Amino acid sequence: MEELWKKMVEYVAAYGLNIIVAILIFIIGKWLARIATNIFETIMNKTHVDPTLSSFFKNIIYVGILAFVVIAALSKLGVQTTSLVAVVGAAGLAIGLALQGSLANFAAGVLLIIFKPFKVGDFIEAGGASGTVNEIQIFNTVISSLDNRKIVIPNSKVTGDNIINFTGIEKRRIDLVFGISYSDNIKTAKEALEKVVKENPRVLKSPPPVIAVSALAESSVNLVCRPWVKPEDYWEVYFDVTEKGKIELEKAGITIPFPQRDVHIYKQGE
Repeated sequence: MEELWKKMVEYVAAYGLNIIVAILIFIIGKWLARIATNIFETIMNKTHVDPTLSSFFKNIIYVGILAFVVIAALSKLGVQTTSLVAVVGAAGLAIGLALQGSLANFAAGVLLIIFKPFKVGDFIEAGGASGTVNEIQIFNTVISSLDNRKIVIPNSKVTGDNIINFTGIEKRRIDLVFGISYSDNIKTAKEALEKVVKENPRVLKSPPPVIAVSALAESSVNLVCRPWVKPEDYWEVYFDVTEKGKIELEKAGITIPFPQRDVHIYKQGE
């Protein structure tokens, strides 16, 4: 016991100062890491960077600085940090290769947050799905479909193809087609559709709606009805004009034709 105590005294005498310095390095380094990350967060907030992005990078910077502080403290205690750094680097490389798909999603998530092709609440079509954006996460984008299904899309798939943002603009045009009979009066049909559009308060006055003949089809004369609306009113106006358009055309005595086919059956030998 006396010999053990003697060795401890010798160790403290030899390395006591280094232990104190290592502890001070760790304490001061941790303090500086917090100051640096707080400064970084303040700068990011002043430049109006997305809070998700600033918080994420704040954590990365803090962990990075703290790792250097720990290595410096261990080096002061006589630990061979060269081999430790090599092991950590090799482990990081292996983890990076194993998670390269996740890293691609992470990079894509950062791009989405920085460039903002859409935001929470927008109705988009991306990654083979369409719906309202609920959340933009680091690895995934979460949207709700029209029938209220939760769809999780990897960010790399979102950025790897076309992104259609239906609500990222002030106005949106509705394209409807009404077919009338060749024997019907085109002017009367257009007036009936104009009445429907004008009576809808959600249809914008500018740009003015377009109602015109678009095609002389096989069994009908096709009229296009193209009112402009705010993005949030799109589906309400779409359904309303479709329904009332048919009603008004029928009131005006307009026939809405549908494809018909005459089938003739011949008996063999006749």
